[in-house]
Amino acid sequence: MSLATMSSRGGGASSASTLKSSQLAAVSDMLALPPPDDGRNGGGMGGGTGGASSSSSDPSSPWKILIYDAHTRSIVSPLLSVSDLRSRGVTLHLLLHSDREPIPDVPAVYFVRPTPDNLSAIARDCARHLYESAHLHFSSRLDRTSMEDFARLVVNTGGLDAVAGVHDRFVEFACPEERLFTLNANESYVIYNDPGATEEGMGRAMDEVAGGLFGVVATLGTVPVIRCPRGGAPEMVARKLNRLIAEHPTLIRSKDGHRHQSHHRPVLVIMDRNMDLITPVQHASTYQALVDDVLDHKMNRIEFNVKPDESSGGGRRRGPPPAVRKKFDVDPDVDPFYRRHKFAPFPEAIESNGAEMQDVTAKEQAIRSKAGGGKDAATSAGGGGDSSELATAVESLPALLERKKKLEVHTSILQAAMSEVAAREVPTFYELEISLATSTYKNDPSGAKRDVMELACDPAKGNVDDKVRLVIVYALSNGVGSSSDIDEVAQAMRESLETKGSTAGAAGGGEGGGAAGATHGTLTKEDRARLETGMRAIDYLKKLRAMNVISAMSDAMQEDAGGGGGGGASAGLSSDLLSNFMSRATSQATGLLAKATDRLGTMLGKIHKHRATVVLENICEMRPGTEDDEYLYLDPRARGDVDVSTLRGAAAARAPVREAIAFVIGGGCYGEYQNLQMVANDGRNVTYGCTEIVDPCTFLGHLAKLA
Repeated sequence: MSLATMSSRGGGASSASTLKSSQLAAVSDMLALPPPDDGRNGGGMGGGTGGASSSSSDPSSPWKILIYDAHTRSIVSPLLSVSDLRSRGVTLHLLLHSDREPIPDVPAVYFVRPTPDNLSAIARDCARHLYESAHLHFSSRLDRTSMEDFARLVVNTGGLDAVAGVHDRFVEFACPEERLFTLNANESYVIYNDPGATEEGMGRAMDEVAGGLFGVVATLGTVPVIRCPRGGAPEMVARKLNRLIAEHPTLIRSKDGHRHQSHHRPVLVIMDRNMDLITPVQHASTYQALVDDVLDHKMNRIEFNVKPDESSGGGRRRGPPPAVRKKFDVDPDVDPFYRRHKFAPFPEAIESNGAEMQDVTAKEQAIRSKAGGGKDAATSAGGGGDSSELATAVESLPALLERKKKLEVHTSILQAAMSEVAAREVPTFYELEISLATSTYKNDPSGAKRDVMELACDPAKGNVDDKVRLVIVYALSNGVGSSSDIDEVAQAMRESLETKGSTAGAAGGGEGGGAAGATHGTLTKEDRARLETGMRAIDYLKKLRAMNVISAMSDAMQEDAGGGGGGGASAGLSSDLLSNFMSRATSQATGLLAKATDRLGTMLGKIHKHRATVVLENICEMRPGTEDDEYLYLDPRARGDVDVSTLRGAAAARAPVREAIAFVIGGGCYGEYQNLQMVANDGRNVTYGCTEIVDPCTFLGHLAKLA
């Protein structure tokens, strides 16, 4: 089954509520300002499947101000737009640590992390009586010591009467999509792999991860079975999470108890980023993952520079006109085109966008043509039927124009991404990296070295980061290169860049496009810095490889041999798509677009399972002799570890997995998220989470910091 197919139907089994919808219900309930005598106090679970209280949609619900910090703003942003906040009575939304004017006749909802700085700021607001009342909601648990310190502070400063309530919401995570969440733990890979980290610091970091995952479990309102590899960060987090759930009376004794008997509990698989370091650095082929790679993309906001037509500027301007920064907020759960095509191969997304634009434009012209006919068009048939049809057509025009507007947004995004793809010849890197990661060169190490060196030293292909990422994939692909081979390839790449430069400039549409970077024989200051960062990242991975800290990754990817991923029909479809795309690119574009057409065919029809996908599938399918036997089995409802072999021997001990949650400690990426949907089917949903979502270039920087 192809990723695009799963995207178009929403991916996996249907579900009454997703993590994002449950979190939205919790935040909506928070904004509803329930009356103080309704029995709800701090420590509530702050979510679940019950949805928002009725007061959240009550017209009499008072206007209010929302105060958040930078972290909780990233939680609210994917859930509620400005208009959504306004419909919930929020007139202003302000950062806690900003200059704010007193508005004494309006209540304030505080949604922040329970840090000492935040608590002190809230106490100052209460002492000054900035607002009518303060409804305090914390994204994670406010521990007893902090609560007592805060209570003393507001009492001593005379602000106690301003505090209307204190609540723990347990929503210490952000949901960009229905089945995607992140803890937004910056530089998490650096923190969890720093050799200089103290035991106390590491324990605190693991506590935060476990606390974030507890929020996910609490928001969903279900008690999962926890699976993880033995040892390291995953086991530390898994055991802490297991204890948090087991010791929480509200959750462990919830109505989920009867569902436990019917075996419909989710499986949470916690994994370590070091299990697969190829996926976060390799090049992508699908629409969403490629946008995250070549453009500035964070929490559903896409940004890139567009160069205006030089001929349209004033005649007296010196030099080319400045680039224009474009910003688009694209929600995959709301935008129909993005929802259908985010997992599709990039050329297929381009082709679909063009076809849908033609269809919408034709319909719009037909409606305007009818409307422009006047009375003659309405009465030409001598009856009222045509008039009724005209009225219906005109009524459909606003919705049609809205659809066209959204498609035009994707046209702009696709064009920007296409310019980067073409300038850097991304498909060339993608094809070679896939061959390395899938052991195509296992019996030809000299061929692997030759091909990698040839591409890494070609000044006409790729920018600095592209070449560094290729060398890293080569270094991590076991069996294709020795340590001396890696050193030789890396040094050759460096010398080529320093002497010949690169025709593709600094990464990303964020800086005005690839073609505007360095030229032959030169490297910009930024590119030189990127090269140094890349070389440090390579040095770090060479050390890990020498110490056997990271496992062999020769089988980090497996080709999908079943379902609709390949075969005759798929190959025919790919061929037709590429043919149509080539003809369209040839007729509508020149230069970069036409140049990339020759290589984009490699992005069609190739689907490989990444390491996390293989692990999750083995556990969900309960395959013997795989990770299902090796990984720890923790059940918060049971005492001690569970022996999987005894479960395997008992008849009907485990039912098929309906809900799977894959979580990666140390950072995740859109490529991995999309690949995991291969495990989803008509009877199973897959949710992906990570400590943070990182693009390939950012992850290179994290690796370099550990060198």
